[in-house]
Amino acid sequence: MEPEERDRRRSFVVGGTEISAPRLAPALYLVATPIGNLSDITIRALETLAAADLLACEDTRVTRVLLERYGIRRRMVAYHEHNEAEAAPRLIGAIAEGKSVAIASDAGTPLVSDPGFRLVKAAQEAGVRVIPIPGSSAVLAALTASGLPTDSFMFAGFLPVKAGHRRSRLQALSGVPATVIFFESPRRLADSLSAMAVTLGTRQAVVARELTKAFEEVRLGTLAELAAHYEEAGAPKGEVVVCVAPPGEIGPADAQETDRLLLALSAEMSASKAAGEAARMTGAKKSELYQRLLSLKEDGDGR
Repeated sequence: MEPEERDRRRSFVVGGTEISAPRLAPALYLVATPIGNLSDITIRALETLAAADLLACEDTRVTRVLLERYGIRRRMVAYHEHNEAEAAPRLIGAIAEGKSVAIASDAGTPLVSDPGFRLVKAAQEAGVRVIPIPGSSAVLAALTASGLPTDSFMFAGFLPVKAGHRRSRLQALSGVPATVIFFESPRRLADSLSAMAVTLGTRQAVVARELTKAFEEVRLGTLAELAAHYEEAGAPKGEVVVCVAPPGEIGPADAQETDRLLLALSAEMSASKAAGEAARMTGAKKSELYQRLLSLKEDGDGR
């Protein structure tokens, strides 16, 4: 460790008051950081960021904004998916030498769709203590604001980019008896919601974006309604979380919603298979759905 880093002041500033951070025992500390509003930081997290002998973060420019807000001046080292294989052994080695190492997420809880899994595994294998410093989580913030069931939920991360792989992934998740939560990029949001509507059927869902920021939005609707909204409105700005209700959480689809589902399915399969798939999703009779689809096509709505 360089002399200036060893001799730095281990403190932070809150409300104009400088607070000393206690020394940390040798360990790997996983520090959750705000997902938007920089006030959403815990005192324990600030103590850890200020006191750790080594602070690793995905993007030093992002973390520096947080550190400067709270008067923490220190060096950082980069730890991201491109240098994980080389950086992990060095960080574990530093802990073995008696140093404390903190890893901070750009936003939210480390390891949730962030690098760090291999580092934690390596620490455990080396007998190094791993200490979570909990805090903000986009997953939990979106879930609690969604109004969807919270007694059981599953975080499914990002969906695959390719349509076929995305459809297969959604099919695998279709029977999960819990609220399913996804991260999604703004530019793929409309396509992903459309794919969810086709594969998961008529379910209530929520799109939460820019959580804790000035333009925070929590939009509720069926998957098809949300897909139509973002198709028309265009890609939104900011980070996006999608929460989807468990199967069977809402009643039978209304006629318009069922029509959209039938037409979307018939674009990818025969009328008979489309009716069967729609019956599985909605609980309606296949024969009735088949006749409805034929009627839609005769009326020209399917063109």
